[in-house]
Amino acid sequence: MIVTEAQRQQFETEGYFVLEGVIPEEHLAVLREASRKSINDINQQMDAEGVTVMGLNRKDSRYFIGFAYRKYPELRQFLFSDLMSEVCRATLGDTAYLFYEQYVIKAAEKGMKFSWHQDSGYVGYPHKPYLTCWCTLDAVTEANGTVYVLPYDRAGTRTMVPHVKDEETGDQVGYFGDDPGVPVIAPAGSIAVFASTVFHRSGFNTTDAMRRIYLAQYSSEPLLSEDGATTKNAAEPFLKAGENVSSR
Repeated sequence: MIVTEAQRQQFETEGYFVLEGVIPEEHLAVLREASRKSINDINQQMDAEGVTVMGLNRKDSRYFIGFAYRKYPELRQFLFSDLMSEVCRATLGDTAYLFYEQYVIKAAEKGMKFSWHQDSGYVGYPHKPYLTCWCTLDAVTEANGTVYVLPYDRAGTRTMVPHVKDEETGDQVGYFGDDPGVPVIAPAGSIAVFASTVFHRSGFNTTDAMRRIYLAQYSSEPLLSEDGATTKNAAEPFLKAGENVSSR
């Protein structure tokens, strides 16, 4: 077993834990190659439209590229792997759905910071918390803009709070305190696992290399739209009664 009982307990009490160097090399290679292609895709789209900002994407600075697995299905090898099965069972239980996935990439020497937020803050309405797996394609340090997490007891809440949009960056911001958080310092192939109600932020990339992250997010039930009429994002079945029911 990769997830220890101590890590399960940490998830329950603090909302997160870190698995160091657990992503197999063959999956890392797939994730890295698809990240390269995805950056090229969004840059070409920006060039075609004559813009340098598209949503949260800022050309040659910061990228948030979602649903890459729909264009590059080889990513399913990782998303529905035995490793992610174990992570989901340890945190969500025996039922899990793929909710969303995206690349979060900071360019060398000018990658922007990302403000304090809960991932649930980007949903914006009441829902059952889901799971974020922050997967490192490069070693992460404070110098290259790693994530900082705020344990539940230090944040003072375990539930979603209202967020305010930063009009300059487009970020949703939900924490305005002085706590700097706990930095995740880990090698490539690691996974920071945290609940969608855990506050986190990231700093600038001050190094001469990109900082590439792949986010895989899972839920214990399909997340619905605010009116309850449709499912939100992917809602693709992954685990049923603890068994992998995906089509990899």
